[in-house]
Amino acid sequence: MTDQRRCKNCETPCEPDYRFCPECGQELADNLTFGILFHNTIENFFSIDARFFRSFFPLMFKPGVLARRFVDGKRLSYLHPAQFYLFFSVLFFFIFSFSIRKADSQVSQALKKGFDKEIVPDSINIEQDSIAIEKAREAFKENRKFMGISDEDAQEIDSAIASGKGRPEMSFSFDRSKLDSLIKINAPEEEKLEAMGMEEDAGGFKRMFYAQLLKFYQQKGDGILQTLYDTIPIAMFFMLPFFAILLKIFYWRRASFAHHMVFSFYFFTFLFTAFCVLLLAEMVFDIPLWIEFLFFLSFIVYLILALRNFYRSRWIGAIVKANIVTFVFMLIIVPVAFAGIALVSFMIY
Repeated sequence: MTDQRRCKNCETPCEPDYRFCPECGQELADNLTFGILFHNTIENFFSIDARFFRSFFPLMFKPGVLARRFVDGKRLSYLHPAQFYLFFSVLFFFIFSFSIRKADSQVSQALKKGFDKEIVPDSINIEQDSIAIEKAREAFKENRKFMGISDEDAQEIDSAIASGKGRPEMSFSFDRSKLDSLIKINAPEEEKLEAMGMEEDAGGFKRMFYAQLLKFYQQKGDGILQTLYDTIPIAMFFMLPFFAILLKIFYWRRASFAHHMVFSFYFFTFLFTAFCVLLLAEMVFDIPLWIEFLFFLSFIVYLILALRNFYRSRWIGAIVKANIVTFVFMLIIVPVAFAGIALVSFMIY
């Protein structure tokens, strides 16, 4: 056997009629061209082959069945759930980027107009704050006996409320004209931060926060929405385990955590696919509000069917658990994640 029939990847001797190496699977013929290179890159990264279409139709029209088949051992026949998720998440954010550019431009213009306006003290708000403080003092005096507070302690607390003690120390009301003059002469950053109200003994996080606030002020908020958008894909990936944890709570003995992750990957893939269709449709025509409502309602229906098929649960159990999981996820996890996204976006802006 000649060296020509040896695998160039692992050096395994191969029969003359072999097309692929029996050891590593690499093609024996050295016919690398630009077209093959491009095709292999797309195929290896996205796996656009028969497995894609074999996985796509059960995902869309047989909720939970694809995930059930995958955990039951039929894995080579279908696209890996993480790979499937990656493909449609990339596709979704690519389509979504066209909408975010316009929105980012509008937000940046609105912020710029807001920064350009003169800040005038609002006497109405000041008056409302004074009324609110006075009402708080009266309510405290009326209920202090029920709280078991002595006359001396009550007098001290009342004085603190009246004087404004105990209010948050971090304030962002600063002399804009002074800060603008410092920015104009390119003063050191420390002087600008002090002009914004940062104390000399401020901690690391507080100093970093003020620095980002200064950057936001100097750039007039330009590009903040784009930064927020760039953070969402990472946050969405980290939200997957939390969804799987919710499933683990409700189906503690039905499956392992890895199985719950498989279900979560496929469910989020369906969501991204559905949103891709919605975004593409909105580019063509205006979608009525009632259709959008039915569209979002279909997610709960899909989840109910998916839970029933994947966990083989009863209808009533699938309906109740699907609604509870959706409620908890949307009421707790999504708001917390959004707050985290906003904070991270601001800190890396």
